[in-house]
Amino acid sequence: MSDVLPFFRAWVAHPLRIASVVPSGRALGRLITSQVNPGFGPVLELGAGTGVFTQALVERGIPDSGLVLIEYTPQFARVLQRRYPGAVVICMDAAGLRHVTWRHDQLAGAVISGLPLLSMPPGKVLAILKGAFSRLRSGGGFYQFTYGPRCPVSDKVLDRLGLVSQSIGWVFSNFPPAQVYRLTRR
Repeated sequence: MSDVLPFFRAWVAHPLRIASVVPSGRALGRLITSQVNPGFGPVLELGAGTGVFTQALVERGIPDSGLVLIEYTPQFARVLQRRYPGAVVICMDAAGLRHVTWRHDQLAGAVISGLPLLSMPPGKVLAILKGAFSRLRSGGGFYQFTYGPRCPVSDKVLDRLGLVSQSIGWVFSNFPPAQVYRLTRR
C-alpha cells in the first residue's frame, strides 16, 4: 500500500502517461510474468512504475541483475534503483528504446510492458514496439496488459510490424480487471 499515494499523485499530474490511479495488483504481476523463466535473461520491462511486475519477475527467479527497467517518471526510477540495485534502470521515454544500449547490448528474452498503449498515438505505439522488438531475441515475447476487451495494439500496427497477439488470460481481482496479451513475430 505504500506505493498507492505516490502512484495516485503521479496519475493526477500526468493522467495520460500513468495507466491507472493505483499500481497494478500482485495477481496481474503473476499473470503477466507467468511465461517468463530464469533462463530467458535479460528481461526488459517498460513502464516499470513502482515495481509490481519487477517484483513478480524476481519471485519467478529472475535476479535483479537480469533486469533492464525503463521508466519515464524520475520519482519511480529512483524507487526502482533503491529496490533493485542490481538492475539497469533507465529513466527515459520508451519510444526512444532503439537508441539505447545496456550491458553489452544483449538481446532480451522477454519484454514486460506496463505502458498505457491505448492512451498513446499510433506513431508512438509503433516506435515503442519497433524498439522493443529490435531488443528482443528471436522467439521472445512482448507481454502487455490492458483494461479493455481487445488487444491494445491495433491490427494495423500488428500487421505493419509482422506481429501476432494472443490473450493469455484475465485477472478479475485486479482494479480495474485486466487482460494480458503476448505479442510475437509471425
